[in-house]
Amino acid sequence: MRVFDPHIHMSSRTTADYRAMREAGVRALVEPAFWTGQPRTTVGSFVDYFASLVGWEPFRASRFGIRHHCTIALNPKEANDPRCTPVLEILPRYLEKDGVVAVGEIGYDSMTPEEDEAFSAQLALAIDHDLPALVHTPHRDKAAGTARSIAVIGESGLAPERVVLDHLNEVTVRMAKDSGCWMGFSIYPDTKMDEGRMVAVLREYGTEKVLVNSAADWGESDPLTTVRTGEAMLAAGFTADDVDRVLWRNPVEFYGQSKRLDLSEVDIETGEYAGNSVLRGERKE
Repeated sequence: MRVFDPHIHMSSRTTADYRAMREAGVRALVEPAFWTGQPRTTVGSFVDYFASLVGWEPFRASRFGIRHHCTIALNPKEANDPRCTPVLEILPRYLEKDGVVAVGEIGYDSMTPEEDEAFSAQLALAIDHDLPALVHTPHRDKAAGTARSIAVIGESGLAPERVVLDHLNEVTVRMAKDSGCWMGFSIYPDTKMDEGRMVAVLREYGTEKVLVNSAADWGESDPLTTVRTGEAMLAAGFTADDVDRVLWRNPVEFYGQSKRLDLSEVDIETGEYAGNSVLRGERKE
């Protein structure tokens, strides 16, 4: 089984996670920009974070034979903080960098006027930079938030096939499918979707334009839920080709619209990046 995790926050994971992912079949991933678990207080903290997403994390992933890509954005949660919104002015600098394959995560957290403004501005940036968009549907009032997201996307002029609506569930999948957008599902150990529910969704709605991710952020999460979803699909009677489509070909097709995917075999890095290495001390023979 080969796996491309289309949404995983590796900045919150350990090198042991990278090793386990490689051993389980993960060969490529996309890390969306998101909040750091506590409020940012200056635009400079975004600058350092974005630099890590386009530099250090790809290096760290390469140490374990995994291709790392990212998306860049002001996330919805922080769009409400006036200390953070000036970051919108510097996003174009990062949206032109190699390895940046979409604008995201954008969308809604609490559906405020400030989030409306940031969402629309970043959809416009996706058009300007010829990139797809990764849209975060809110955890609260999900149906209303998803419907509102679809309406804003329609007003933006960004083609729906260049948008993935993420964190969907059984309540929102039909409206997402009808919109023409890609459908993203985050699989968690005890919240959001789980493997069994995901298999049921795939049975009802098919495998076309579906992305399955582990998200794997600061809370209770597991970077191998993508692999376990593939195993659950096989156990439920889906074919190996179905699994490959959902876990590999679909994310390649969606993010391939950026024309920046690099899926070549990774030369495992053993050196340093900007003077830093994942190695500590002498190597065991």
